[in-house]
Amino acid sequence: MDQQTLRYEQLAEELAGLIATRVLRVGERLPSVRRLAQEKRLSISTVVHALRLLEERGCVEARPQSGYFVRPGCGVPLQAPRATPPARAVKVDVSSRMMEVLALNHQADLIPFGAALPSAEVLPIASLQRLYSQVGRRADRLLATASHTSINHPELVRQFVRRSLAWGQPLAADELIVTNSCTESLSLCLRAVTRMGDTVAVESPAYPLMLQLLENLGLKALEIPTHPQHGMSVDALDIATRERRVAACLLVSNFSNPLGCVVPDHEKQRLAQMMAERNIPVIEDDIFGDLNFGAHRPWPIKSFDTAGNVMLCASVSKTISPTLRLGYVAAGRYHAQVLAQKTLTAGATNPITQAVVAAFMESGAYERHLRGLRRAYEKQVLAMAEAVMRHFPPGTCLSQPQGGFVLWVELPEPANANQLYEAALAEGIAFFPGELFSASGRYRNCLRLSSGCPWSPVQEDAVRRLGTLATRLVEAA
Repeated sequence: MDQQTLRYEQLAEELAGLIATRVLRVGERLPSVRRLAQEKRLSISTVVHALRLLEERGCVEARPQSGYFVRPGCGVPLQAPRATPPARAVKVDVSSRMMEVLALNHQADLIPFGAALPSAEVLPIASLQRLYSQVGRRADRLLATASHTSINHPELVRQFVRRSLAWGQPLAADELIVTNSCTESLSLCLRAVTRMGDTVAVESPAYPLMLQLLENLGLKALEIPTHPQHGMSVDALDIATRERRVAACLLVSNFSNPLGCVVPDHEKQRLAQMMAERNIPVIEDDIFGDLNFGAHRPWPIKSFDTAGNVMLCASVSKTISPTLRLGYVAAGRYHAQVLAQKTLTAGATNPITQAVVAAFMESGAYERHLRGLRRAYEKQVLAMAEAVMRHFPPGTCLSQPQGGFVLWVELPEPANANQLYEAALAEGIAFFPGELFSASGRYRNCLRLSSGCPWSPVQEDAVRRLGTLATRLVEAA
């Protein structure tokens, strides 16, 4: 069995190398299974295992009755980390650097590869303007009333529940709390179940805003290794939560930021059950969940939760508009604690905006919009990945996102992405340096690129210039 595993992995690495060096080019058909088996003197099953491994990595795609073809955007894939958690939790100190990078990334004269925000060109702005006008004309009651305790617009809650009906276990209306963003949802959940000095398990690399929230609340981060295709290592989380006290687990299970990976269903189920048994609340960020590149939207961990232990957080910032500042949390058995935090800190979310989003979803426009948005984001991510392959130095590794619109780039060590960041700013190009995605200072040779804008010659040229700077940096290291 071990020898069989070794052989299919060797074949997969050999084919991946041919793709990375462009011996096998995008769109080209790989040799047939039978031919590979004959030429490599391997069994049919070994070859099939190797091709399926490449398919999981996003390097190839199977076409019915045609064989396997090199998938667009495939570069050298990131290596999977060891499933061993770090020795200790660490104090988080990223906010000052994060605020500096955010401010620079929003300058109008910079190419916006930094902040993970959708471009106005892909958002339904005209539809929203019409709905605001329509809702405003009949919103006398909404304009005349305000309440810190009446949080939810009933129709919006109904729409959120309807959208979850396709999951294994749909959301319950009485566990939902409408919030001012996914960020507020995460913050409310953390406030509800942790106290200053507690340790929270997070992905590594982790979404920087999550680390900022931990820092703001005086919490420590325990970084759990994260597979570039399969998400947070549940094995490592198991070890970490057996050996030390962990107050909560905070993660993105669908299309994580920055890797774009998805935790497999069986691991989601295992994680939900394990954390419930250990009485460790799970805070799940599903903000990218609707932005799948594949045929089916993946279920969140929440849909495998039978104990009410998972708090699902999401918003419409990545799909409808970040300006709306509208999200929700399905808080399970922590509903009362989260609602108390919401009531004390912010009160109700804007009722007119809730009514507008409810009307947008009820009309069917949201689903139509999502279909086009998914295609646009996939196209944009692939275009950026192919540009990085063309222009960045040899040995550069890329994530293989399964959804969302960010790309994680790993430069050959000992290249320093902070040095690249300073040089790129001088060229009018913004991105997020990798160290922002770690509380312990990892990923100094990595960077995240946002693909939220439609691809254009301007962006192609920016990636070319960025690749030239990266090549110089690697050669000088």
